[in-house]
Amino acid sequence: MSEKDKLLEEVRVFDGFKNAILTGISVTKRTKNAEFTFVTDKAYSEAEETNVKDFCQKYLPSGFTASVKTIKRVPDEGLLRKKIYEFMSKKFPAAAAFLKEEDVEIELLQSGAHFYFDIASGEQSLFTSSRILDEVSAYLKTIFCGSFYGDVKIVEKQRDELIEENVIEEEEEFSLETRYFEIVDFKSLDGADTLPRYATYMADWVNQTQPYAVCGKITFIEERHYFRHVEKTNTDEERSRFSITLSDGTDNMRMTYFPKKATVEKIRELKIGDSIVVLGANEEYNGSISFKAAKINFGRMPDGFEPEKRKSKPVPQAYHAVFPEKYVDYTQAGFFDDIDKPSDLKNNVFVVFDLETTGLNSLPSMGKMDKIIEIGAVKIIDGNVAEKFSSFVACNERLSPEIVALTGITDADLVGAPDISKVIADFYKFAFGAYLVGHNVNFDYNFIRYYGEENRYAFEQKRYDTLTLSQELLAGLIPNYKLNSVADYYGFAFNHHRAFDDALVTAKCFIELMKKRGKLPN
Repeated sequence: MSEKDKLLEEVRVFDGFKNAILTGISVTKRTKNAEFTFVTDKAYSEAEETNVKDFCQKYLPSGFTASVKTIKRVPDEGLLRKKIYEFMSKKFPAAAAFLKEEDVEIELLQSGAHFYFDIASGEQSLFTSSRILDEVSAYLKTIFCGSFYGDVKIVEKQRDELIEENVIEEEEEFSLETRYFEIVDFKSLDGADTLPRYATYMADWVNQTQPYAVCGKITFIEERHYFRHVEKTNTDEERSRFSITLSDGTDNMRMTYFPKKATVEKIRELKIGDSIVVLGANEEYNGSISFKAAKINFGRMPDGFEPEKRKSKPVPQAYHAVFPEKYVDYTQAGFFDDIDKPSDLKNNVFVVFDLETTGLNSLPSMGKMDKIIEIGAVKIIDGNVAEKFSSFVACNERLSPEIVALTGITDADLVGAPDISKVIADFYKFAFGAYLVGHNVNFDYNFIRYYGEENRYAFEQKRYDTLTLSQELLAGLIPNYKLNSVADYYGFAFNHHRAFDDALVTAKCFIELMKKRGKLPN
């Protein structure tokens, strides 16, 4: 038993201090006085307070004098509700996003209270799987007398829809055809068996099943060395490989290129800003698909190239299944933090999103597509998280034990959830006109794109990746670049592997990374 507990055990023999808690000890060195502050919910006498002071004196070193400050505090429903909501907003902002202050019910007891969170069906696991109820109870015991117990109540909630903007009226047919542009000023560098006339849009590369060409400007190039064993001489020979990132204005592609001995010097002369044509093909490796570069030559996009937009269904005029809500986070930027935010962050709109899925297959070329079972997203406006979007998605297959263990989502959570056709339409509306952001964003984007196309919605926004930004800005500062490591670096706690929690903490990390970088990547 701690010294504090021993003192409280002695103090609580008095009726007026039966439920008392010790909230602090203030020591003044100059006068050698230690003031013990107690909170009680009972009426107490002057004699009892004097006796309490005598007990406190026993716990002080020689030469110090004890004094007692007693506060009588009996919380009412309004004060408890306010304190609980403030604590949730600071400690558990992802869960608090689904609450309003009036969603906290209070049932006063003779000493203490029961509290309940009124939440919609499907949100209960967010509150019961993260020790939220226990931590709220423990917090209340530090400021009020008595015992506190928490639980959740499932209620039907009225959701206020945000004001509609950017509605497109006319509906057009939607084409899934791969797009191409003509290559100009082709010049041999590493040679080509046939002269490529057209390049595939980088945004459409996953649709290709045959060898193809991409063309664009180099945004990153780095030579790296490795050793290859030569059987004839039984020696290890040093070779070069180049890591290259290419952009054509529709997307970026990262690739590795292994040059011939005869062309390695020519490749070394390439620099950022050069326009090249890369011939290659898609290949599967370790469960993912990537582009394998085979030949590099000179070539560029046509003058004044403007990417042809895919035709899409119009933005829905109203939300039908998932209704975004305003997001209020009292811990968001104050005045001095706000002035540190770069103009690229404040002058653009970003939708930061995350998914939970039935598996890892996000490309139809690798077999049967896995399904989305939860979408979580937030919208960053003027540099602050301003809106939230969250929904389970119906699934006609039983979830595997591995997915249940990883996410905490069960088959029961998905009962009554809207179909992907309705959720993806609402998400298209929510994300329209915004840049997309995620951690390893292309993995989740492949799901969004596939199910968007399946329902005739074209997601073609520019994307930014907090994984890539972390690799650029936090190298050497964190053990790895997983989301929880980046969040730990910035001091953000969250319930990992739940879509809304991951999206919210990714948004907060993105804001911090942008403050560090100062501007958006090209």
